[in-house]
This record gives sequence, structure tokens and C-alpha cells, in this order.
Amino acid sequence: MADKKKKENKHISIVTKDSISFFEKYINNPSPTGFEWEGQRLWLDYLKPYVDETFTDNYGTAVGVINPQADYKVVIEAHADEISWFVNYITKDGLIYVIRNGGSDHQIAPSKKVNIHTDKGIVKAVFGWPAIHTRSGEKEEAPTLKNIFLDCGCISKEEVETLGIHVGCVVTYEDEFSILNNRYYVGRAMDNRAGGFMIAEVARLLKENNKKLPFGLYIVNSVQEEIGLRGAEMIAQRIKPNVAIVTDVTHDTQTPMINKITQGDLSSGGGPVLSYAPAVQINLNKLLVQVAEKNEIPFQRQASSRSTGTDTDAFAYSNGGVPSALISLPLRYMHTTVEMVHKEDVDNVIRLIYETLLNIEAGQDFRTFSN
Repeated sequence: MADKKKKENKHISIVTKDSISFFEKYINNPSPTGFEWEGQRLWLDYLKPYVDETFTDNYGTAVGVINPQADYKVVIEAHADEISWFVNYITKDGLIYVIRNGGSDHQIAPSKKVNIHTDKGIVKAVFGWPAIHTRSGEKEEAPTLKNIFLDCGCISKEEVETLGIHVGCVVTYEDEFSILNNRYYVGRAMDNRAGGFMIAEVARLLKENNKKLPFGLYIVNSVQEEIGLRGAEMIAQRIKPNVAIVTDVTHDTQTPMINKITQGDLSSGGGPVLSYAPAVQINLNKLLVQVAEKNEIPFQRQASSRSTGTDTDAFAYSNGGVPSALISLPLRYMHTTVEMVHKEDVDNVIRLIYETLLNIEAGQDFRTFSN
């Protein structure tokens, strides 16, 4: 079967109206790296009817468990955190300079509206930028961390501090969920709350279809991926899984200014993306391919070189080595406020994870050979 074989049958949506209502609420709720707890509460509230128990760790990773007494443990995982900014310096005139919390893109910042999160509540602000009229005749200066700044309407440092703003306050963009041309889900933080949504939908399908798994299933929504896979590192040591299937986003490379020679040839609507990398265990990955082919789920392939750059790496190299694989969701405009994912890809990632779980046996050995 060709990786991009056209679907012969009409696509059948898996998500429901209630699912999308949760997805919208979940995307709109800010969950910056290190401050994910409100989003985790939303996610656990949605997940609880479909699992036997839940727990969280000290840094906020949230987990739902099916068959918690089982010895053989399978993880399906996504990360909950989104990129953001930290207040770093407040001028005497009441302007605010920032530093990154994760891979925030300074080039998209000018003229964006933001929420500054304080103990007193949300404070509204904007990323200011000099008007085009004032830049004429001079060399254009590009946005950098040294010249982008926030304006919250204050005229002094003291006034800013009175609002509850201090160095270390976290800052997120205002932009919210929408559906574009009935084809794409759009919003900030599709990377990777789309993943959290999809693994929760897998749990829902298992419950509603009355599927009984022969192993313990751990549905994991990790924190702090954007600053080095830290949440996954912590929870992997606690759960000690036998298998891990991670879902995250990858680049749709069909838009301008992306080099397919270096980034690969991947497209939204083309199906889930299966990765090839040292951390991706060979036989587990083969199982994903076999399940996709058997169930006529379209899929694409991606080579990830030394590392996947996702939580897959954290699980794979934990606990003496855990067979791990990555299912990626193609995404346009990563780390912007208009991240886009195709509705059919979301359905098909859910289908692929769900069907794969039904093809894993308790105690399954994924080693290529043994002594």
C-alpha cells in the first residue's frame, strides 16, 4: 500500500459534537510550560468517565489508567504545555520586556494581544511596535528578543506592579479555537493539546465500544515538553511502562518557504505520520504500519535522524529501554497562534492508536531477537 494512497471509502468522523466542544474549551484554556494545571483539570474531568483511576505527579503531569492492577503497562502519551513568555524586565516608563518560555517565535509577536497571568488575575497587554510611518528612511529593524516589548497601558513601573505584574509572570497569546473551511481546526497550542485531545478520544472509544484490554493502559498528558521533555522523563520513571506510543505534531511541508529536501514531504490530510529514528523501536513501528494497512488508515513516513525531538525519546531511553514509537499529526504554522491541523488527520490518528492497542498482547516482547 502506498503511504499516500487515496482513500476509496468516504471518511467517517470519529469525534462527536461533545468532543469538539471539549476540544475548543481545552485549546482556549492557557497551559504554558510550568503552569499547566488548569488545562490538566479540564483534561482529567473529560477523561474520568472513561478510565478506572487518575493521578497527577508533583509537576502536574496527569494520568488516567485502565486496568491499573495489570502487570504489563502500555502508555499512550501527549504533552499538555504550550509555548509562552516570561516577564523579564519592567522599565521605569511601564513597558515590559520578555524572555521565552519554550520555543516562542519573536517574529510573530509585534501587534499581538496577550494575557499576563498574575495572582490577581489576567492583565491584558499588547506587543507594541513602531508605526511604519516612523520607520521610513531608516534601515528596517526586525523583531528580536531585544526590541519586542509589552504595553499594558501603564505609564510607570509602580503602576505595572500595582496590577500584580512582576518578573516571572507568564504571558500567553489571546488567540482562540476556530474551524477553517470545515476542514482545519485552527488555534494556538494545537502543539500539542491536539495530542491530549486525541488520546482522550481513544479512551472514550474503548469505553463506548466496551473493549477489554489485556494490559494496563496509561493515558498520559505530560508537562514541560517544550523545554526538554522533562515531564515525560519524570512520569516514565514513575509508571515504568513496557510499551509507549507517543503522539505529537510534525510539520506540514506543503506551504511556502519550507524545504522538502531537509524537512521531508508531508501534508495535512495525508494521514498520521510514522517516524523513523533510533528511539523508535523497530518492531513496534512495524506493528503501527501493519495496523494502518489492515484498517485502511492512510499514513505518511518521516525520517527523524538522531532524535525525534518529542517525548518519544524520553520514554524510549528510560527504565533500561522502553519500546516506543511516535505517531505525528501534520500541522501548519507551528509555534504561531494559527496552528492548523486537518480534521481527517485527527480522526485517523485516533483510529490508529485505538486499533493498535487492540493488537497488543499482554507480555508482548518487541525485541528483534533474544538469546
